Amino acid sequence: MMRRASFAALAAAACMAAMAASAAAHAPNDGHSFGVIGHSFAKGGDDERLKQSIEESSESALAFVVLTGIKAANEPCSDKLYLERRKLISNARRPMIVMPSATDWSGCKNSNGRTAAIERLNRVRELYYAEPESLGRRKIEVTRQSANAKFRSYAENMYWVEGNVLYATVNIPANNNHYLPEAGRNSEFEDRLVANRYWLNRVFALARAKKHAAVVLFSEGDIKPLVQEKGLRALLGRNRKPQDGFDAPRRQVAQLARKFRGKVLLVDTVAAPGSKAEPVIEWQENIGHVSAGSRALEVHVSKDEDVLFTLKKADAEA
Repeated sequence: MMRRASFAALAAAACMAAMAASAAAHAPNDGHSFGVIGHSFAKGGDDERLKQSIEESSESALAFVVLTGIKAANEPCSDKLYLERRKLISNARRPMIVMPSATDWSGCKNSNGRTAAIERLNRVRELYYAEPESLGRRKIEVTRQSANAKFRSYAENMYWVEGNVLYATVNIPANNNHYLPEAGRNSEFEDRLVANRYWLNRVFALARAKKHAAVVLFSEGDIKPLVQEKGLRALLGRNRKPQDGFDAPRRQVAQLARKFRGKVLLVDTVAAPGSKAEPVIEWQENIGHVSAGSRALEVHVSKDEDVLFTLKKADAEA
């Protein structure tokens, strides 16, 4: 009798194990989701919109949240304000990846009325990007470009991996990539162009080596990755006045995407003037693009080999 009971127990255990294995094999592949908080201060300084977006993102099961902009253009470029916003962002429940916006530094002036853009950008770097991890109460590790001694200043450029997707930020501000038409004033633009070129090459080289299924790039500025002029029009376009500050990264991303077997999604936080349309992801071959503007987006990433990106929701633009 004991042998029969033992046999029955073993048979039941085996049956349950088989059922569990079958259920696992047919379970939906959920993947992961991430959030994007567009420029909360694009229309003026107000903590409430940022607080609301952070609270809403905390209620969702997001792997991380990418946030653009820590102040409005008409707010002071003070350490006090930078630290107040850092405290607010650091209190978020989800890992927070912060990207600098043009309004955070490019228009800053000193007490003599002269530009303090580079000094203020470096100060933002010191306050927000000193550690190899995100902000937020739950953190994720990131790799910063500043780990390379040659590009020690560019800590805001970072990458991290979630699932089989490589995510990266690139400092491309919305104000024409901070290209200044006045002669002799573009040292910051030119130096960052070199750093970003190296960074994009590294990101895609790593994605190819690790056989990632997709690369997602975040920037404030819209480089218009789906607009590719060819032949004579492309050559003439590079000599246009005013100069297109996004031309170099746009051409580089297109070239790198052609050599990459997976998908490439670009996410920026610029909205078309006066547009009230809901954001959508547009695709051209393996390159996708979506502009969040000042909205909060949630993007679901499937876990399948052929990664799919789906916008789950978007709040109304202020």
